[in-house]
Amino acid sequence: MMPYAPATRRTMYFIGVTTGKSSIMKVFPAWSAHLGLDAEMKGIDFAPNSDPVAYHGAVQFIKADPLSLGALVTTHKVNLLKASRDLFDDLDPYARTLHEISSISKRSGHLVGHAKDPITAGASFEAIVPDGYWMKTGAPLCVLGSGGSSLALSLYLHNKKQAGGDVPARLIVTARREASLAEMRHVHGEIGFSIPVEYRLAPTPEEADQVVGELPAGSMVVNATGLGKDGPGSPLTDAVRFPENGLIWEFNYRGDLVFLDQARAAEQARNLTVHDGWVYFIHGWTRVIAEVFDIDIPMSGPAFEALSRIARDATA
Repeated sequence: MMPYAPATRRTMYFIGVTTGKSSIMKVFPAWSAHLGLDAEMKGIDFAPNSDPVAYHGAVQFIKADPLSLGALVTTHKVNLLKASRDLFDDLDPYARTLHEISSISKRSGHLVGHAKDPITAGASFEAIVPDGYWMKTGAPLCVLGSGGSSLALSLYLHNKKQAGGDVPARLIVTARREASLAEMRHVHGEIGFSIPVEYRLAPTPEEADQVVGELPAGSMVVNATGLGKDGPGSPLTDAVRFPENGLIWEFNYRGDLVFLDQARAAEQARNLTVHDGWVYFIHGWTRVIAEVFDIDIPMSGPAFEALSRIARDATA
């Protein structure tokens, strides 16, 4: 097990792959000062699909160390929970449904795991999509990739539909592997997914191009594959034909964002509205920080906008 030094002040951890490259390492000190947290952030890096013993050791350390208050988890969300489920005293409903955690916190001596992605993906989605958009256009949503982020967004939309909200007429989800689509089908089946879904196998960028090229005007296309950040490239080729008047959303905010470049290259010709992952980044971190430090951070309005401005200034 990797040796961990006991924290000497209130500490939040970022469990990822290349945490030192993340903008949060510049942003967190500024947020900490603004929010009065008197805390620091430390990264814990693991290669993807690391030894379960390593994941267990990290969680065990956080649970036992008094000044280690919690963590945000990325990339390792499923494997870390699988390896350390015995250490958690409670999981939130999304964590139990998705079998993953993105947030670790402590409450009254109990270690709690949360899956925050459906909340953060939903908040980001609402910031991007105009009110009444789906009722007005009748357009579908095409999500490239069927991993955790894609599933999280679909769960948010399912809950919104159940509550009578405005949602896409249908979802089209692509994946390079049939097993990945099968996993999403399984979760959707368990919850009685309320929106029509087409699960499309697209092993190559050319096949993904075909799926996107079939979309009607006004459709939304999301890159939830991780390509551009977790791996090189884009799920599409440069020849892709984006839907006219479409909404295009790149989940990632850092890296070689080829998908974002492709969308921006077609922005004027296809009258696209293009968004990157910055708002998702802000929501993702503020939701977990609120949980770890047990504070209220609004998801919109002046207080949220102030945090976004601070983050941009810190990374300028």
